[in-house]
Amino acid sequence: MRHTEFWSRMDDALGAGYARAWARQFVMGDLDGRTAQEALDDGVPPKEVWAAVWKALELPARER
Repeated sequence: MRHTEFWSRMDDALGAGYARAWARQFVMGDLDGRTAQEALDDGVPPKEVWAAVWKALELPARER
């Protein structure tokens, strides 16, 4: 997964106006206590970050 696909999925899940704010503020244990943005900035692959986001938001299996 590329960063562009990650952000597209975030926009679909949370809305374009809220996705980036959520990614900067919501801390997830699955990302070692980092936000999605921090994890991406630290080089965690977008696919792994998306898996944590998907779990945190309890999204449907089809969006995995």
